[in-house]
Amino acid sequence: MKMSTKGRYGLRAMVDIAANCAKGENCVSLKSVATRQNLSESYLEQLISPLKKAGIVKSTRGAQGGYVLARDACEITVGEILRALEGPLDIVECEKTGTNCGAGSCKNCVTKNVWEKLSESVNEAADSITLEMLASQSLSSEN
Repeated sequence: MKMSTKGRYGLRAMVDIAANCAKGENCVSLKSVATRQNLSESYLEQLISPLKKAGIVKSTRGAQGGYVLARDACEITVGEILRALEGPLDIVECEKTGTNCGAGSCKNCVTKNVWEKLSESVNEAADSITLEMLASQSLSSEN
């Protein structure tokens, strides 16, 4: 499993938004996130849509508009963010879908349990890290 730029940049953007909201900013503009994170603003606009749809961020229109977290940072996990951007965090596709990988059938696949355990571990790890943890790390590294 290799994380795409959607997951990597989207997570960086979410940490930036959380950290700046924690500093007292009411709304964080994508332009300011793009500048601080050295990312394309137009690409961030594409990434923010699935995060809004997942109920992770919400937007405010207007001159002072931007994005804020839809819930407390302690309630949002890395796993939730990555799944909103990347889809399931499964190691292999056949594990959940039953797609035939050439083994004949999923019932005959001796490695299926390996992929299930690895996927469980990845999901548990991602779900154990909150946005609050990362935002706190980000803020402490600024000092």
